[in-house]
Amino acid sequence: MSRQAGLGSRAKVWFVGAGPGAADLLTLRAVRVIEAADVVIWAASLVHEDVLQHARAGALVVDSAELALEGVRPLYERAVREGLVVARIHSGDPALWGAVQEQRELCDELGLDYETVPGVSAFSAVAALVERELTVPEVAQSVVLTRLEGGKTPMPPRESVREFARHGTTMALFLSAARSGQLADELLAGGYPADTPCVVAFAATWPDELVVHCSLAELEAACKQHKLWKHTLVLVGPALHGAGTRSHLYHPGHFHGYRRCEPAARRTLKAAR
Repeated sequence: MSRQAGLGSRAKVWFVGAGPGAADLLTLRAVRVIEAADVVIWAASLVHEDVLQHARAGALVVDSAELALEGVRPLYERAVREGLVVARIHSGDPALWGAVQEQRELCDELGLDYETVPGVSAFSAVAALVERELTVPEVAQSVVLTRLEGGKTPMPPRESVREFARHGTTMALFLSAARSGQLADELLAGGYPADTPCVVAFAATWPDELVVHCSLAELEAACKQHKLWKHTLVLVGPALHGAGTRSHLYHPGHFHGYRRCEPAARRTLKAAR
């Protein structure tokens, strides 16, 4: 659909990433969209209520936690009829497990314009909470975002946790803490050593957040001890406590369009490759 319309355009749905929870982790664009919306749809089970402080007086606020897509459809139909702007607030980033694609298809069917405002994903928030970079030079240079197979939504072939674990890089496991024993077994079977560091984060950036550090061998026990099964993200991988080599980005021997290198440092850097 057209992406040229501004915030004041009529008959439009904005899919807004609410971030991991804290209201001040909304983007400036997300705040502007919520402030301008005639209808604000949010899921109380997934999005912190503090985001509603940005809704204008008189806006229709709808909790979608108890609604199927068919329950949201009348609101979109009303937007078309009355020329309304809808802010459809999703937890984290709408690009990840947001059930947004089916809503875009509904909007296409209704002839309703839409646009997406990205949000801070929970995996980024958790990495910030524990002060770790997930891509440490020569330790891990990739991040796999996935969930444990066997849940409510079928996984495509070859997207099992065990197969992803064979890479040995950083993994962020969403929607998996309720089956922590199976998750640990799959990670171990994929090749992670039992002492691989893990971070288990519940309600990251919410007032009642809980962050637990443990080894992969302790993952199941940690989840069960703290009764963590929803709103929980698991990070696993050697980057969570491994020190890597120095990044070339700020090395005096590295040059780019804005900075010259020091010749001696350049020779040292090249010799180390």
